[in-house]
Amino acid sequence: MSPRKKTGPRVDPHPVPLPEGEGQTWIRSWFKAQGWEPFPFQLQAWEAYSRGESGLIHVPTGAGKTYAAYLGPLAEVARHRQKGLQILYVTPLRAVSRDIELALNAPLVALDADITVESRTGDTSSSVRRRQRERLPEVLITTPESLSLLLCNDRAHEFFASLRCVIIDEWHELLGSKRGTQVELALARLRRFAPTLRTWALSATLANLDEAARAAIGPHASPTFIRAELARPVRIETLLPDALDAFPWAGHLGFSMLRKVADWLDPARSTLLFTNTRSQAERWYEGLRFLHPEWEDILALHHGSIDREARERVERGLKDGTVRLVVCTSSLDLGVDFGPVERVVQVGSPKGIARTLQRAGRSAHRPGATAHLLFVPTHALELLEMAAARDALAHGQVEPRAPLHQPLDVLAQHLVTCALGGGFSRDAFLSEVREAYAYRDLSEEDFDRTLTLVTEGGPTLRAYPQFRRVMRLEDRYVVADARVARLHKLNVGTITADASVELRYWNGARLGTVEESYVGRLRPGDTFLFAGKRLEFRRLENLTAIVKPAKERASATPRWSGGRLPLSGSLAAAVRHTFQKARDGHLEAAELQAARPVLEAQARLSRLPARDACLAELCQTREGHHLFLYPFEGRLVHEGLAALLALRLTRLRKATFSLAVNDYGLELLTPAPFPFEEALRPALFTRERLVEDILESVNLGELARRQFRDVARVAGLVMPGLPGARKSTRQVQASSGLLYDVFTRYEPDHLLLAQARREVLEQHFEQTRLTRTLERLEGTPLECIHVPRPTPLGFPLVVERMGATLSNESLLERVQRMKDKWQREDSLSA
Repeated sequence: MSPRKKTGPRVDPHPVPLPEGEGQTWIRSWFKAQGWEPFPFQLQAWEAYSRGESGLIHVPTGAGKTYAAYLGPLAEVARHRQKGLQILYVTPLRAVSRDIELALNAPLVALDADITVESRTGDTSSSVRRRQRERLPEVLITTPESLSLLLCNDRAHEFFASLRCVIIDEWHELLGSKRGTQVELALARLRRFAPTLRTWALSATLANLDEAARAAIGPHASPTFIRAELARPVRIETLLPDALDAFPWAGHLGFSMLRKVADWLDPARSTLLFTNTRSQAERWYEGLRFLHPEWEDILALHHGSIDREARERVERGLKDGTVRLVVCTSSLDLGVDFGPVERVVQVGSPKGIARTLQRAGRSAHRPGATAHLLFVPTHALELLEMAAARDALAHGQVEPRAPLHQPLDVLAQHLVTCALGGGFSRDAFLSEVREAYAYRDLSEEDFDRTLTLVTEGGPTLRAYPQFRRVMRLEDRYVVADARVARLHKLNVGTITADASVELRYWNGARLGTVEESYVGRLRPGDTFLFAGKRLEFRRLENLTAIVKPAKERASATPRWSGGRLPLSGSLAAAVRHTFQKARDGHLEAAELQAARPVLEAQARLSRLPARDACLAELCQTREGHHLFLYPFEGRLVHEGLAALLALRLTRLRKATFSLAVNDYGLELLTPAPFPFEEALRPALFTRERLVEDILESVNLGELARRQFRDVARVAGLVMPGLPGARKSTRQVQASSGLLYDVFTRYEPDHLLLAQARREVLEQHFEQTRLTRTLERLEGTPLECIHVPRPTPLGFPLVVERMGATLSNESLLERVQRMKDKWQREDSLSA
């Protein structure tokens, strides 16, 4: 597509069938009718498809990836005039399927071919589903979960035998998750049904292109890469605070920036305001409504917990221009093409370079146009994060997304899916599974143990019939129990979370969902914000929270799990580089100029961190003796590192430590003197016995127990329940906890126990990245500085620890009292 403004598809008055070899001629004609000119990368993609190749299309957001991947297969479908499913389009978000369907339907007006485009997601009507059970359309848009459900059908081979092409949209969002592994297994199955199948993955924000491509097309195929050097400028500005003090802490700028943002917004220009959490989105939406009640009709809120119909109204409003300002979360990160959006605001650090690029790309979503992002810091040190992100983007840096390696719970679920979908034989299916990149080196032992899990429940559960989900009939494995089939189909998928509670008014009108753990803390009469409404909680009935409009001001905002994003490895490295520039006196960037009071205070009390060294600060306060260490590796890595260092230090001398971490560093506090400086030697950071030391330093058993709930749910050992009889989080945890205890006692080497432990180490502490961090620290000089009090880098860690303790004072009062004391001490010593 050319940089020229898009217009609606024009109906070709003379649609013609496509003779052999004229696919590109028709495509060019249709492009010309739209006033477009194909980009070279689109021509390359169509030619690669015609040669029978598979691969990855990696071009900037808004450049036309969809048509690059779709029009080649579509021309082939039109030429052969066969019925049945021939193009499968997989998207990670069912919410965007309607927009994709419109885009894929548009070229059909120029073709003399009977081709149908439909969606199959959780939102598809029952009447369409019934029709699709008889015959699938030629082009089907679906999600990973709905694709797995189709593979459960005993006619799956018949449905997919005619398949020519699979297109995977936003592959970077699936890669590195169990949903991505689920897609890998499904693709291996589809290639068995249709051996000449071609696969094309689409992305704009990947670093490890070869690995990503092989995860999509299979480990034994050679991928074709389609790239484009298209100009997609990203202009990043920062809304600077009027003043900063030398005591930054997370969130302390927060709402003080609201009025500046409101003054910057132009209601005539369509703008998305991204926040990192749903609760933050609720607060900012309420704040903007309060400051500008006249924006009521053009201001909206959008996040994943709001009712689908309400979200769709917002999306329609963005497209037709009736809604021009939207406060949102990652729910609008992907897929939906909001052409009218001109600007994007990011409240708080996006914590990753790819996320910065993705969100900036939501604005001016067309080739050649400049993406515009305004960054709003919520604390002073985020100014350095944004300067770092801008530099990283300028140098083309972005985070890699590594595929998962052999999650056996996903394999267990897939075994039941394929046993339902026509069955399988053991040897052929093992070969098929090894065609999925995640399982390319799967051992026969692990495969057989997983197969035993679904056929017998394993050695421990063999006596219980409910765990015998798959049975062997001669040489094939099938599901013969109708109840097993029904339960499996209802619980297909790898997305796990706390049970959601529906929010409904007295009259039954639905508002959306919040997590059960939040509602469980509410008492009748408590008020809170949700979907921009002030609500009063009345009672909880069968996982439905009954609410009514609140007369008083809301006293709380729901908090959802997973809200604190850790600093990515690439952005962390860029932040270290930015501190080095500040240390060398290069403060040209506007953000560094604005952060000068903080940087100068840090340099005066201690030093600015160096890129090729690690800063450690030691001080004594009324609370005790502090060690502050600043690896700049992200919160999760620092959680594991803090626990590890505390354990290793106590081996040198008996001590009790309090721990605090954030994205920049960690704090160890002990009430008695401790020889930190002597202990900070390279041997402290050795990678030897790393796993054993982590297991000893944290309560891994309790963490693994909680993680096992999700693993058991994906593997099908624990079911959340049937429609109308859902289990609460507590019930699911009790069921999985019982299994965890049984396995721990009688089968301690159970494959799912081992997986739960691995996932804890990787998800809670980023073990792979922690290993690299220890290697860096072991070979890096330590700058150990004695300071009179916590520095600007240390202060946020103190606040983090204070926020986790109980006090009659509010956190804000305690922080202010501490700041006043240190400012008096500074003035006396000046």
